[in-house]
Amino acid sequence: MIDRREQVLAHVVLGLFALIALAPVARIVVTALAEPGSFSTAWSDGHFSMYLRSSALVAVSVVAISSVLSILAGYAFGLMRFRGEQVLFYVLLLGLMVPLEATIVPLYYDLRDLGLTDTYWALILPQAGVSVAFGTFWMRAFFRSVPRSLIEAARIDGATSFGVLWRVLMPQAMPAVMTLCVLVFTYTWNEFLLALVLVSGSESHQTAPLGLSFFAGAARAGDPTKVAAAAVLVALPIVVVYLFLQRHFVRGMLGGSIKE
Repeated sequence: MIDRREQVLAHVVLGLFALIALAPVARIVVTALAEPGSFSTAWSDGHFSMYLRSSALVAVSVVAISSVLSILAGYAFGLMRFRGEQVLFYVLLLGLMVPLEATIVPLYYDLRDLGLTDTYWALILPQAGVSVAFGTFWMRAFFRSVPRSLIEAARIDGATSFGVLWRVLMPQAMPAVMTLCVLVFTYTWNEFLLALVLVSGSESHQTAPLGLSFFAGAARAGDPTKVAAAAVLVALPIVVVYLFLQRHFVRGMLGGSIKE
């Protein structure tokens, strides 16, 4: 049992770490609000409507593709038995072990040969591939934690494999799926290197982090308030998504979705 003193100490320590983490964010917000009209000026001068639209398209596409594939692959690896499953699973996990920086050069040449550079597919396909590796690991852990008796009861009632997944497991898996969506959306939205290398030649396909980098380079010496306002604009969608899905996110993190 944790006594009262330990609880207070834990809350104090967590509060201090929260203040340390939030202090830079608060400073940026205060700087952005120091000058009236900084947000509208940064929005128009930095063309952030175009950059945010590109980021939203890429992030939503990656989340949709990776979530569907991760659920199906996680279900197969978690509850089905087939020849070579262990080998295939560990091969899939290589996507988590190999850093993106190690593959960016061959990836660029492969996509260039396919005519996909300076297109949205150059951002969607690689990030979906990386996200599926993590998502499969995440969903496999959840499906393996489901009681076998529940699945056996559904089988006795005549449910097919897809019926078990869709009607029995998915209602319980929603917190884990929502957590996966938040994590993938955040990772995809913040991705900078792929956009810098693969779509730098097409401004209409550049994402918000890349646009923020260009805008900061042009405006840093002139008006840091505009840069701070632009940073808030770029980070705001992530905050909105997290606030909207925070209940599911916390339930997914605490509900045993990463247990083996």
